[in-house]
Amino acid sequence: MTAYTALALQITCQAVNKCRDLAEARQQIFSSIETIARQVAASKAFIGRELKLVVLPEYFLTSYPQGESIEHWRQRGCIDPDGKEYEALGRIASDNDIYLSGNVYETDPHFPTLYFQTSFLLGDTGNVLIRYRRLVSMFAPTPYDVFDRYLDAYGEDSLFPVADTPLGRLGMVASEEILFPEITRAFALKGAEVICHSSSEVASPMLTPKNAAKVARAAENHIYVVSANSAGIKGIDLPNQSVDRGSKIIDYCGRALAEAASGESIVANAELNVESLRNYRRRPGLFNVFTRQRPAMFEPVYRNAEFQRPNGMLDEDGQVVTPDRTYFLNAQHRVIEKLADKGII
Repeated sequence: MTAYTALALQITCQAVNKCRDLAEARQQIFSSIETIARQVAASKAFIGRELKLVVLPEYFLTSYPQGESIEHWRQRGCIDPDGKEYEALGRIASDNDIYLSGNVYETDPHFPTLYFQTSFLLGDTGNVLIRYRRLVSMFAPTPYDVFDRYLDAYGEDSLFPVADTPLGRLGMVASEEILFPEITRAFALKGAEVICHSSSEVASPMLTPKNAAKVARAAENHIYVVSANSAGIKGIDLPNQSVDRGSKIIDYCGRALAEAASGESIVANAELNVESLRNYRRRPGLFNVFTRQRPAMFEPVYRNAEFQRPNGMLDEDGQVVTPDRTYFLNAQHRVIEKLADKGII
């Protein structure tokens, strides 16, 4: 199946932050899943049976923590890797014969006091094909913060997982990670041909950094980017439509194939032709920037530029230390000081 339709489904997020208790939060999460099930089925009926890939926005089940402690959000806003939420999402994929990607906050049995922001890909039989744990985050724990123990538990291949599917080789990038060229490049070097990008970002008619980055990542890696944004977040104090509009699909030359305006929408759907992408990558010429790169040339620069060291949430004995929220800003302040000391900024 080298040509099919993909959809960046722009939907409203229902926040759980103000739920009275855990039971109400769980009820809200499953209510959101039921709504999404209806929306996906209707989208499939409208677009047609050629719809095979649906990407949902970032943290579409819960919204994001707004000052809550890590422990509070782990209980309130996270789902278990083998939980009933994934079973319900899997039924959406299998009932509609689609591959389904999205982004959630997820617990982890190896790190019971933390959580990770996780992008997932469900196959058309409803099973989880791959998980990608966000590696760069401003206010959430990441595998990098417990790097040695994470690699012991999951191995190096877990960092940039790619699924080889009938739709092509699929990878996932979370939210603002689209601003970090190395992350998408790593997926491309692992063979990815389509990036599922779950986001919840500022709405603006002007060119935003994220939207510029989507075009750049697609063009420099000759890769499709299917980017789903929220259609607003309800249940928080921030004005609802601050994160809205602009779900889009970018082709392997950096061209926009479809883009949604504001509100809940299926407008961001388009045909992906993976065989055309593969032919493009195989042709020599000035245009083929992906095959003309020189990764080894940059190795010494990157090796000497690691200012935020890994394992920031491990103590000297390798045990996990659950930080409070001040940890994240303090870590960035330390990086800024190091960069200033070296005359970089």
